[in-house]
Amino acid sequence: MNIQEVLLYKVKEAVQSIYGKELPTVEFQPTRKDFEGDVTVVVFPMLRYVKGNPVQIGEQIGAYLKEHVAEVSEYNVIKGFLNLVIGDVFYLNFFNEIKEAKNFGFVPESKDAVMVEYSSPNTNKPLHLGHIRNNLLGYSVAEILKAAGKKVYKTQIINDRGIHICKSMVAWQKFGNAETPERTGLKGDKLVGNYYVAFDRAYKEQIAQNIALGIEPKVAEKEAPILLEAQEMLQKWEAGDPETVALWKTMNGWVYEGFEVTYKNMGVDFDTLYYESDTYLLGKDIVAEGLEKEVFFKKEDGSVWIDLTEDGLDEKIVLRSDGTAVYMTQDIGTAIQRAKDYPDVNGMVYTVGNEQDYHFKVLFLILKKLGYSWADKLYHLSYGMVDLPSGKMKSREGTVVDADDLMADMTQTAAKISQELGKLEEYNDAEKQTLYQMIGLGALKYYILKVDPKKRILFDPEESVDFQGNTGPFIQYTYARIQSILRKGESMGIDVLESIASTDLHIKEKELIKQLQLFPDTIQLAAENFSPALIANYTYDLVKEFNSFYQQVSILGEADEKKRILRVQLSKKVAEVIQDAFGLLGIEVPERM
Repeated sequence: MNIQEVLLYKVKEAVQSIYGKELPTVEFQPTRKDFEGDVTVVVFPMLRYVKGNPVQIGEQIGAYLKEHVAEVSEYNVIKGFLNLVIGDVFYLNFFNEIKEAKNFGFVPESKDAVMVEYSSPNTNKPLHLGHIRNNLLGYSVAEILKAAGKKVYKTQIINDRGIHICKSMVAWQKFGNAETPERTGLKGDKLVGNYYVAFDRAYKEQIAQNIALGIEPKVAEKEAPILLEAQEMLQKWEAGDPETVALWKTMNGWVYEGFEVTYKNMGVDFDTLYYESDTYLLGKDIVAEGLEKEVFFKKEDGSVWIDLTEDGLDEKIVLRSDGTAVYMTQDIGTAIQRAKDYPDVNGMVYTVGNEQDYHFKVLFLILKKLGYSWADKLYHLSYGMVDLPSGKMKSREGTVVDADDLMADMTQTAAKISQELGKLEEYNDAEKQTLYQMIGLGALKYYILKVDPKKRILFDPEESVDFQGNTGPFIQYTYARIQSILRKGESMGIDVLESIASTDLHIKEKELIKQLQLFPDTIQLAAENFSPALIANYTYDLVKEFNSFYQQVSILGEADEKKRILRVQLSKKVAEVIQDAFGLLGIEVPERM
C-alpha cells in the first residue's frame, strides 16, 4: 500500500472521528517546493461536507494524522492546504522493497489483449520522416501497454496494391532497363521509389504536351498515355494476369527487403502482417449483412451508404454503384478479420496521422452500429505532422525526407557534436561508430516522443543532439555517468545489496526516492493516454533530480558508510529506471560515454 492509499483511509477516518461526516474522496497533490512537506491534502473540497474554517479543519486533521499514522512525522497548514511530512523510515522501507526489483513498475501480462497497428506503408516508395514518427509512436505505445500489463500484438497493414503501385511498375517497364537492387546497389524500396518519381515526371510531361495540342487540362490529365497504361495494369492485376502478378511480386519483394533493413535500424518490429492485396475485398459481405439489418441503405444508382447525420457526421459511401469496395469497406472488413484471427483481442490502436481523424470516427461508429462489442475499445492514435526547417515533403516529387538518410544524418550529427565537445577520446573507431549511432538515434527518438502525439513537430537535428537540456543525449550521458559511479563503487567493495534500515535522509535522497515512486503510476498513465511523452518527460525529471542530488551530496566520498552504501544503491536504481523507461521508448543507453 503506497502512502496516498494509507492517507486516504486515515483522512476519511479523521473526518468521521472529528466531525461525524463521511468523506467520499480526498484530493492529494505533491507539496510545493517552497513549503515543508511531502504530500499535501487539499482541504477546500471538504467544505461541501464539513462546515468551518479550512485552516482550522486542516489543523485538526493534521493533529489526528500525526497521532494515528506512524508515517506522518510533522504537518503544517497554509491556507486550505495541509502539508504532511512523511518520515524517513517510510522512504527507506519503500526503497529497500524496490531496490532489487527487476522491471520495477512493470505489471505482469494479463489476458487482456490489445492490437497496435503502426507503419502501414505503401510499397511504391521508401519510408520517410512521417513514417519515423508513426513507427516510433506505435512501437513505444505497444511497449508501454505491455509494461502496464496488457498482452500486445504489433501489426501493420501493407498497402501493396492499387494504382500507385502500378505507377512504379509501369515506369520500371518503360525506363528501367531491367534494373535490380543487386545491379544498382540500391536498397529495393529506394529503387522502386525512384520509378514512382519517374512516373510522375513523365506524367506531367505528357499532360503539358496534351495541353499544348489544345486539349482541356482536365482531359489532358485523364488521357495521358502513361496514366492509361497504369490503369490498364491495375485491371490486369485484378484479373490475375500472370505476367503482371509476377512483376508485382518481384518489385514488392525488393521493397520488403528494403523495409526490413530500415525497421531493423530503427529498432521496431511486428508480430503479424496484413496485406491490402488480401484484405481489399473484405467487408463486402459485411455490407450485405448491414443492408439486411438496415444499418446501410442503397441509393438509386445501386451504391450503398450509411447515414450518420444524427451522430453529427454525414452520409458515407461503403460500396460504389459498380459493386467495388472503398477504403472504408476494406477497413471494416480488416477490423472484423483481426477480431476473428485474435479472439483474445479486446481493443485496437490505430497509429495514423491526424489527417485521417474523420475516417476513424466514421469507421468506429459503423462498427458499433454493426453490433461489435469490441468497437468501444478502438482508439485512433492521431498524431501531427513532422516538419523540417527545409519545409513540407512531397513523395511523388521526390522531396521527402528519407528515413534511412535521416537516421544516417543523425549518426553523423552525433559524431560531429561529440568530437567538438571532446567526448569519447578513449574509444576506438568501431566503438565510436556504435556509440554515435546510439546517440544519434536516441536523440531522434527522444525528440519526437517527448512531444504530445497530437502536436505538430518542427524537427531540428542539431538541437536534438544537444548534451544539455531535455534531450536524449543528456539522459544517456547521465546514465553513463551513473555506470561510472557504480564501477568505482564496485572497486571500493561497496555492497549494493545491503539493507539500510535507518539513517537520516538528505533532502536530495528523499526527493530522488519520491521521484522513483512515481514510475509505476507514470507507466499506467502513459498506457491510459497512449502517450510516450509522459514516459519521456518523467525520465527527464528523474535525471534532473539525480543531477541535483549528484551535485549537492557526496556519493563515493561520503564518510558515513551507511550513507555511502545508500547513495550508491540509489544511483543504481535510478540507472535501472532510466534504462527501463528508455526501453519503453525504444532507446538504448550506453555503459560509457
